[in-house]
Amino acid sequence: MNAPASTPSSPSSSSSSADALRTALAGLLDGLPPKSATQAVERLIANYRGRTPTDAPVLRDRSDVVAYAAYRMPATFEAVCSALEEFAAAVPGWAPGGHVDVGGGTGAATWAVNATWEGARPVTVLDWAEPALALGREIAAANPELKTAEWRRSRIGSALTIEDTDLVTVSYVLGELTAADRMAVVEAAATAARAVVIIEPGTPDGYARVIEARDRLIAAGFHIAAPCPHSAACPIVPGEDWCHFSARVSRSSLHRQIKGGSLPYEDEKFSYVAATRFPPAPAPSRIVRRPQIRKGQVLLDLCETEPSLSRTTVTKRHGLLYRAARDADWGDAWPPAVGDGDLVS
Repeated sequence: MNAPASTPSSPSSSSSSADALRTALAGLLDGLPPKSATQAVERLIANYRGRTPTDAPVLRDRSDVVAYAAYRMPATFEAVCSALEEFAAAVPGWAPGGHVDVGGGTGAATWAVNATWEGARPVTVLDWAEPALALGREIAAANPELKTAEWRRSRIGSALTIEDTDLVTVSYVLGELTAADRMAVVEAAATAARAVVIIEPGTPDGYARVIEARDRLIAAGFHIAAPCPHSAACPIVPGEDWCHFSARVSRSSLHRQIKGGSLPYEDEKFSYVAATRFPPAPAPSRIVRRPQIRKGQVLLDLCETEPSLSRTTVTKRHGLLYRAARDADWGDAWPPAVGDGDLVS
């Protein structure tokens, strides 16, 4: 499927989508007793941290789905948006002409794709939990560009079939599957799509699942677009560290009710890989830890094209590059794109 050339949506578009999603979720909680919502979320979190087979959906009914969507959708949305923003930068001028969200539940990744590339397109959300699909359809009615999305019940595993499309997303799904089903899902995505984006929790186990999927995508002929600046083996030594990033999430009243705390936000840690069948333009290097700002200098930990991990020091004598380093964030491409001034000393 050929997609029309497109410029990714602006950050304000992403923020607008996030606001619309939060408003829709807040409306769903009206009439749901706060205690019931809290108890449902606590039970569901406990289940999701365990081993849940795909033929036994954790989300049993509307109350479960409403509570969990209100609690988890904003974090999933922000994490997927962060991954897609870096992916979009590596494929300038490209936009998906169609999107399939595997294990999409209530559709957070679908909203994130729409926030990244505005406009209506064929969208299919596949999930085993019928209550999640029903709620996702209901929430999507708040977004005119998602009203025509198809919400289809499907087993997520070895029996999965995906129609040909431009983009397949698989977010926060692989951890719920057996090893055999994980392999089947990634292979089905690779067979159907021109681009695949996989997001998992930013834990050592989540990173391991992402690396496993990354290896399978490369073996299937894909090129890595983000976050890696190369398609070679990951330079991180297994068991010593893991690659992950962070997205800022505004806390809802339900978040504060369940978790407590006074901060109006929290940080969602995630690992991801974005890959394409066509050649992308990946970042020259990627900032893989929070920059350390010191007097007159900034320390950046980078994943390089070579591939290798390195630390570089940017000082005041680097001029505009130093200013860019002070504004740089964990997960950003480095150095900034040419055209933002004479940044390279």
